[in-house]
Amino acid sequence: MHPVRRLARACSRSDVTAVEACLAADVIAVCDGGGVVDVPAAPVRGAGEVAALLSGLLGRGSLTVESVNGEPGVVVRSYGRTAFAVVAADCSPTGITALWLVLNPAKLTRWHRRD
Repeated sequence: MHPVRRLARACSRSDVTAVEACLAADVIAVCDGGGVVDVPAAPVRGAGEVAALLSGLLGRGSLTVESVNGEPGVVVRSYGRTAFAVVAADCSPTGITALWLVLNPAKLTRWHRRD
């Protein structure tokens, strides 16, 4: 199973241990809240810290694996419609090595479901 799919499954279950198992030990996560959403200003480093961040931010919505910048990524929506996070990832054989989390509402409108 692709590491991003495993990550989405672990986050949807709020399983911090499983989230951490998807990540490389030296993973880095960068968040963009646009000054509107309260997210860490500095990159978050290390599997334990990033797992805690992801579990707190992503475990409260419906997660789907979709193409983000041409690669598997995670889209998190509230009520299955309004996107509140899009996550892009870099992967290696050791797990996910980098994550970019966009939580800036101004950058998420194209991800909302309109159907």
